[in-house]
Amino acid sequence: AELTRLNILQQAGAAVLAQANSQPQLALQLLR
Repeated sequence: AELTRLNILQQAGAAVLAQANSQPQLALQLLR
């Protein structure tokens, strides 16, 4: 169960990074 949760978190993090790379201005707004 622990491995599954970590795997989901990694996939979610990768998706967030991919969106941030495709939308850098949006990422900058979120960081403010």
